[in-house]
Amino acid sequence: MLTEQSAATVRATLPAVGGALGEISDRFYAGLFAAHPELLRDLFNRGNQSSGTQRQALAGAFAAFAARLVERPDVRPDAMLNRIAHKHASLGIAPEQYPVVHKYLFAAITGVLGEAITPRVAAAWTEVYWLMANALIAIEKRLYAASEADGVDGPGGRRTWEVVERVEETADVATFLIRPADGSPAPAFRPGQYVSVRVELPDGALQTRQYSLIGAAGSSVRRIGVKRVHGGGAPDGEVSNHLHARVRVGSTLEVSAPYGDLVLDAGPLTPVLLASAGIGVTPILAMLEQLVADGHRGAVTVVHADRSPGEHALREEHEGYVSKLADGVACFWYERGAAAGHPVDRAGLVDLSGVVIAPGTRAYLCGPLPFMRAVRGQLLEKGVSPADVHYEVFGPDLWLASADA
Repeated sequence: MLTEQSAATVRATLPAVGGALGEISDRFYAGLFAAHPELLRDLFNRGNQSSGTQRQALAGAFAAFAARLVERPDVRPDAMLNRIAHKHASLGIAPEQYPVVHKYLFAAITGVLGEAITPRVAAAWTEVYWLMANALIAIEKRLYAASEADGVDGPGGRRTWEVVERVEETADVATFLIRPADGSPAPAFRPGQYVSVRVELPDGALQTRQYSLIGAAGSSVRRIGVKRVHGGGAPDGEVSNHLHARVRVGSTLEVSAPYGDLVLDAGPLTPVLLASAGIGVTPILAMLEQLVADGHRGAVTVVHADRSPGEHALREEHEGYVSKLADGVACFWYERGAAAGHPVDRAGLVDLSGVVIAPGTRAYLCGPLPFMRAVRGQLLEKGVSPADVHYEVFGPDLWLASADA
């Protein structure tokens, strides 16, 4: 994959590039958005740009890709690439956008590191970039082809859907039942996948967010859950608050084809652990419903964390699916308000020390990064293989760009 000469050069310069990622990211996005303001308005998540998390994720993923190449130059990190490609496909990223990113990313690297970026160093890092970019382009092409085969046209597969039902699940979570506005069949999906929803905001910007699909894949309608994001000192979530304030029955939304690589993959006897926190419950519910529909006979351990029972969206469904499994156990942890007499309630943060984890368990995690890191660590201590721990992040995947992903 990476030539021996380039691998040696990248290995030698990786500490310098890694140490300057923050400055490189700031300079990259400043140059990109100055030349292409439409990308900030209509493609990139403005909230994540404001908070800086998207900046960390993109540059961090590039550096992490380089690090993995020099560790094993003959092995492409496909798990990492697949996760990025699914997110790109849901946004409709096109091949012609990669040269644009290359131009401003390398201008930023050169601008920050100056004379350290010799022609040889630039050539080596360019090789890394195009190995990553071409691999992503190839994966995204296959994803687009699969969507088109399912009757969805164009990159991202966006089309108009109509809201047919809205339910206030909690004070800050609403679910929306949607169906294709033209009456065509809803595209198939695998439990755990998400769709991108694009809305036009009052200032004319087109902003897109991903929401996991809830419910059985065979239905003619689809359901998503949207948690209203409160900024807590930062700006409130633009799209989530727009959906809560403006979208009602009869409204229409631009919705992509289903994407996402966190999908249920377990044999009928495979032990499964499904762990979620907050709105991370949504892909877990789809997996649970599928396990019930399949008559899964293996052990299923369901773990959830929330601030309180009242803030646990879709709790009744969550618990109800577990009760229908042949060997299902639920444990719900609440920071406050856990019911002492309720058999599944626990007080405090998730603690798996007293939870039986069957050998060979395949785990699926969705929630905030601190929660998933904690659960993953506890699972590894209990003997679960790192290869059997799968996760989904709502927002920029900072874990993917870190050393322990």
